[in-house]
Amino acid sequence: MNTLTAGIDVGSSAVKAAVLSVSADGEGKILGRATARIRKRVIAEVVEEVFQAATAEAGVARLDYVATTGEGGEIPFATGHFYGMTTHARGALFLSPGARAVFDIGALHARAVAMDERGKVLNYKMTSPCASGSGQFLENIARYLGVSQEELGRLSLQGTAPETVSSICAVLAETDVINMVSRGISTPDILRGIHNSMADRYARLLQAAGASGGVFISGGLASDDGLLAALNDALAKEAGRRNAAPPVLERHELSAHAGAIGAALWGAFRHGKLKLEGDAWTDRTKN
Repeated sequence: MNTLTAGIDVGSSAVKAAVLSVSADGEGKILGRATARIRKRVIAEVVEEVFQAATAEAGVARLDYVATTGEGGEIPFATGHFYGMTTHARGALFLSPGARAVFDIGALHARAVAMDERGKVLNYKMTSPCASGSGQFLENIARYLGVSQEELGRLSLQGTAPETVSSICAVLAETDVINMVSRGISTPDILRGIHNSMADRYARLLQAAGASGGVFISGGLASDDGLLAALNDALAKEAGRRNAAPPVLERHELSAHAGAIGAALWGAFRHGKLKLEGDAWTDRTKN
């Protein structure tokens, strides 16, 4: 009999949920999913909204396990909580079985995680929350430039003379952008420069974590085509200096849900372990 589980990934700017049916051998099928931005809303209300939407889409009346990850450790109806590194690793493998690393680019930080074929975390590196390499930083830049976040990637790819953004501090980098606008630098060139700066730091982060082969991109910025193009270029340059093959970036239409999917899968695994332990205890009491 399959296990019905839900994973809830509470991030700094959005909540994602996924409901899965998981077989005894660990094979999962996504039944429902949902996401919502937090903005200035009460997080508990967003969690409830997303959870209800995902379970409604799945059409399930009960769940065997509700797993949380990210900042969701205090959700009252959750069965258990899992670390973000392990959930993103497991979710990445579900969506891209050949991946051997996951790069999670969230609102406040970026995290590089190297893993094995089972999703076991081998190493990880993370950026500082105040760095100019996060989703929140790009959101602030988009707001100042008067463009939507959905336009960032397309506009960046149009840049032909990117301006250099050298500061790793988000506040100072935003000041650089203000100066660029005052000098008449085009929006595509500003964005291309920002993406290049972020990508250079990301490439070093991935190298420090020991990422190689397929690198799955998770998190909200996985859909930013301009950022991924810049990261591909940066990884190729970094690999060229070491005379090595660059990692291959991989993403999926559900990249933003990788953490929630991974949490649901780990929840099914833990549920199975607990059930086996409970059955073993029952057998001992009968003897």
